[in-house]
Amino acid sequence: MHVKEYGNKEGPLLLFLHGGGVGGWMWGKQVDYFTDYHCLVPTLQGHGERSAESSFSIKGNALEIIELIEERKNGREVNIVGFSIGAQITLAIISLAPTLVQSAVINSALVLPMKMAIPFIAPAIKLTAPFIKNRTFSKIQAKQLYIDDLYFEQYYEDSVKMSLYTLIEMLQENMGYELPKNTSDTTTRILVTVGDKEKGVMKESAEKIMVSYQDCSCVVISKVGHGFSFAQPERFNRLIEEWIH
Repeated sequence: MHVKEYGNKEGPLLLFLHGGGVGGWMWGKQVDYFTDYHCLVPTLQGHGERSAESSFSIKGNALEIIELIEERKNGREVNIVGFSIGAQITLAIISLAPTLVQSAVINSALVLPMKMAIPFIAPAIKLTAPFIKNRTFSKIQAKQLYIDDLYFEQYYEDSVKMSLYTLIEMLQENMGYELPKNTSDTTTRILVTVGDKEKGVMKESAEKIMVSYQDCSCVVISKVGHGFSFAQPERFNRLIEEWIH
């Protein structure tokens, strides 16, 4: 596994799990802020430095990250922040290791499967594949995630490097994900966030997560869509800090 480390290596663990199609670089303004924590930023399967890999699974990523935590934990508190598919992976970690994580922030996680759409993912991606390397198209995609000029080149580079098969598998995993059955087993404190400009299914997913876990709160973020940490990084950081404490 490829992982970058920041901050105080003696401090509590704080893991940041990036979304699909982006990379660990998306957390630049978070690792600069949380200097009192030992920040770990793994690269998910098939992304960035792991773009040579041709497969992607939520459970596979979750198992890798559990192993990483167990290697680095050393008796310390563990906190995880996940965005989009990284948030789905965080939920999978909590299910597979219910007592491992003290607190988690689930930012924009889809948990209501869109099964009718899954058969159309592969043909749609193959049809639109030529646009992926088009900078104008990438600019439009980046804008939807609030990715500015500071991060655009990294976003574009990672988009071009990603395998078509990884992209298809990732979208199939993302759109087919549903909450595990053992939600009552976890001891993790969970904060769910969703933007008020996100699609209805994302808001419904946030509500479903909130009612499914015993120690869970939800915050709807005003004036933002899918990409809270990019759109309002200072507010995002303060919210994480307040939740952990």
